[in-house]
Amino acid sequence: MKLELNNLTKKFGDFTAVDHINLTMNSGVYGLLGVNGAGKTTLMRMLCTLLKPTSGSISCNGKDIFKMDGEYRRLLGYLPQDFGFYPEFTVQDYLLYIATIKGLRPSVAKRKVKELIPQVGLTKAANKKMKKLSGGMKRRAGIAQAMLNDPGILILDEPTAGLDPNERIRFRNLISELSEERLVLLSTHIVSDIEYIANEILLMKDGKLMHKGTADEIIDSMTETVWECLVDKNMVSDFMKKYKISNMKSEPQGVILRIISYEKPSFDAVCVKASLEDVFLYYFGEKAGDENAAI
Repeated sequence: MKLELNNLTKKFGDFTAVDHINLTMNSGVYGLLGVNGAGKTTLMRMLCTLLKPTSGSISCNGKDIFKMDGEYRRLLGYLPQDFGFYPEFTVQDYLLYIATIKGLRPSVAKRKVKELIPQVGLTKAANKKMKKLSGGMKRRAGIAQAMLNDPGILILDEPTAGLDPNERIRFRNLISELSEERLVLLSTHIVSDIEYIANEILLMKDGKLMHKGTADEIIDSMTETVWECLVDKNMVSDFMKKYKISNMKSEPQGVILRIISYEKPSFDAVCVKASLEDVFLYYFGEKAGDENAAI
């Protein structure tokens, strides 16, 4: 499976939501990381043919996805941020209903629903009404509906939004299981959602693709920009005004600050290896003082 984006652009009036993105994706898990408003949902809606680009193109295995029409949509599974459901339907009835909409034959639909319910961990909830499900269970039902047609391309928009830490872990494990021999694109603004499951991470900001690579490659690109130092408690506010602080820890003798800066922030600061959270702050954090405006 191969998706190619060529100078993909989407404008809404004078506002450019997606700005000349070039990208090739093959089978594997891709994590689209960025803050809310970065253009992630607009990009995903174009990949799902729900929006047409203003310019540029998207091709699947060499064919324009908008010309492929139903042929492409049969390859596609999509979980939007907010997916609709009938609250009085049971999980099983909901999935059978979606299978009908997707054009699956009744015998195939019943078989797929029977396979997917235990796969997404909803066996005990199969006959529960959708309105009675927890947030995590609803997201699992959402994944199941996206998988009904056994898609070669699975697109998940903020799939862990609103989930507690345990549900997020279960969800990430499920995505890893479902990703074999598929192209999975997962958007999020939560670093831990993709740190361990994404084969490649895509950093998106203001509609542009800022950086892409494995977690290690992206982390290694931040050489000599992360520092740790011990400062007096009454100096913390000054450091916070001047630098981007990714973490702080109180100690009896002061506060240990983790600082992102091109320059050594204090004489006793020690350069340390970056983390993916440091990368996120580096690209997407609020601007520090004037001396670090370029960061």
